Amino acid sequence: MTSLSGKRLLLGLTGGIAAYKAAALARLFVKAGIDVRVVMTEAACRFITPVTMQALSGQPVYTDLWDARVRDNMAHIELSRDRDLILVAPASADFMAKLANGEANDLLSTLCLARRIPLAVAPAMNVEMWENAATVRNVARLREDGIILMGPAAGDQACGETGMGRMLEPEELFEAVAALLGPRLLKGKKVLVTAGPTYEPIDTVRGITNQSSGKMGYAVAQAAIEAGAEVTLVSGPTALATPAGAVRMDVRSAREMHDAVMARAKASDIFIAVAAVADYHVVGEKSHKIKRGTGNLFIELAPNPDILATVAALKKPPFCVGFAAETENLRANAQAKRKHKKIPLLAANLAQEAFGRDDNALTLFDDKGQHELKRAAKIAIARQLIAHIAGMLKKR
Repeated sequence: MTSLSGKRLLLGLTGGIAAYKAAALARLFVKAGIDVRVVMTEAACRFITPVTMQALSGQPVYTDLWDARVRDNMAHIELSRDRDLILVAPASADFMAKLANGEANDLLSTLCLARRIPLAVAPAMNVEMWENAATVRNVARLREDGIILMGPAAGDQACGETGMGRMLEPEELFEAVAALLGPRLLKGKKVLVTAGPTYEPIDTVRGITNQSSGKMGYAVAQAAIEAGAEVTLVSGPTALATPAGAVRMDVRSAREMHDAVMARAKASDIFIAVAAVADYHVVGEKSHKIKRGTGNLFIELAPNPDILATVAALKKPPFCVGFAAETENLRANAQAKRKHKKIPLLAANLAQEAFGRDDNALTLFDDKGQHELKRAAKIAIARQLIAHIAGMLKKR
């Protein structure tokens, strides 16, 4: 028995070579005790047979909108009513376009439109299709509509090209679904997360920033939402889409981030400071572009407020989690930072092995010592971090 035993999933398959991964995925779900019902599009049946999916799921597979096996021929209604989640894996560019525009011309698209439950999709397509302007628009609309996107990943593709568009591996999708269907570890908690870099202006066109992409902070926000938390995300400048369900506050400088955080910290149960915040800002920011001269240019820097330390010093602070991006002496520097900030938990990594990447490895430091989170996709690392936080809160 697992925490997923008795959960009910509708697994949808659309046309694409990645449909072969759905067989392994269905097996993982069944082994975990999940009741899996499979619905396939006509195109999906060209890549993998309904017989295969029936053997793996142990249940009849549905492909026809007018299937007489379903009461009153209402397959598009009945097939999802007893489910906890719909996962479409693989989700083709065509199917995602249907979802984005509310089209319903087959069984799978119709039941997705008629659903009452969460819907997740695992995109799978050629890199050019994924980066096409139409797909970019459709993905943005799906996120706005609250549909959960799982992936895609970058790598070699069946067509021989390389880039974004690969469907996540079955194990990765299983972990993502397990997070959605598993125990809501932070249910009822208000979580405040900072993410991304900050930007400290020098003049109207120049500034000081860093290489943080914001991916780790956004993954932490997503994982907290999956765990049932009410999440506010205070974000520096990034190109990332807001995790479905998060309230996002956009800021630019460290001082703006400080003000946004302090306005919300007292009402939060947990504060996770993931952002790579600039330690200094420029004194005397110019209101015009500084012209090039012949000599050296001297810029005076002044310290920015320490956001994490300020929150931790509140009379009744939230549970504070810090991040430390080090370049050397990881353990010593991280332990010193946790002690200085007076926080219960600090997550540390090597900046050169994390900034801009889709994967990460963390070492967690708390009163019991250190805990290694081995390199994995940032969302997987984020889910482990949230589970560790929930465990610490429970013991408190």
